Amino acid sequence: MSVTPSVIGSERSEIGLPAAAAVLRSGGSALDAVEAALRACEDNLADHYVGTAGLPNARGVVELDASVMVGSSRAFGAVGALQGYPNPISVARAVMERLPQHCLLVGEGAANFAAECGFATADLTTEESRRMFAEALSEANSGANVEGEREEGSAGDRAYRQAALDLVRRFAPHDGPWGTINVLALDASGELVVGVSTSGYPWKYPGRLGDTPLPGSGTWADLRGGGAACTGRGELSMRSGTARTVVEALRRGEDVEQACREALADAATLPDTFRSELRVLALTPDGRHGGAAGSASATYALMTPDHDEPEICRRSVL
Repeated sequence: MSVTPSVIGSERSEIGLPAAAAVLRSGGSALDAVEAALRACEDNLADHYVGTAGLPNARGVVELDASVMVGSSRAFGAVGALQGYPNPISVARAVMERLPQHCLLVGEGAANFAAECGFATADLTTEESRRMFAEALSEANSGANVEGEREEGSAGDRAYRQAALDLVRRFAPHDGPWGTINVLALDASGELVVGVSTSGYPWKYPGRLGDTPLPGSGTWADLRGGGAACTGRGELSMRSGTARTVVEALRRGEDVEQACREALADAATLPDTFRSELRVLALTPDGRHGGAAGSASATYALMTPDHDEPEICRRSVL
């Protein structure tokens, strides 16, 4: 069966999709296309939710998560809470290819592995992200001296921890698209690959992992059905296995948008004090694509080798 190469991406992936389309246009692999697209997104200093310039955790440290999954073999590689390396998608791919006895590395171990592989380090905070963090922290700590006494168990230390937690609970995204970026690609050989990258919730508790590095939650690819990836409230997709739920529905022959809506509807039944919108995107081995979200304004981007620029498509509304 002839396959038309294509790549789709969640909101804000538009800056990276042309690089992916160029790879596919030249006969390159879906894996190379996904990595190229997400690296471009991670390097976009105007984006504060992936890669360099990602907003930090409650201690002011940027921690990055990423994963990649191959549909034909279900090979999977991921990193979580990675500090100091600006392109976690490439480190995740290296985990999959160079360390096949494992699937996921986190924290110090992920950084050690990145160093062994020769990946370049970088300061992940920018002047803009530092300013945003300082303003938010100043508001949260209006009654606490964060530069004061630091002894274990001191009143100042306890106040700082509480203020950080309060900030996480109050945090609301800025207007417009935000959060994790998904890229799903289908190449001329029929291979399908899903990649996801994020800096996670701003001001998150240090060490927090969302759904991005977890197979079946934020990422899933199985050539028997397709690929799916999530953005938004990762704790919900972790609890409901949203990405895999979509792909299993595709395996049963369901329509792409219907499969996405059903998965979100299932996640919506879960109680969650901190509920925010969860979105999902899917691509099938025959090139059908679609997504679903809770808001009518939600979109995703599409490119094929014939596209000069990304085409913006509407997601189905839950």
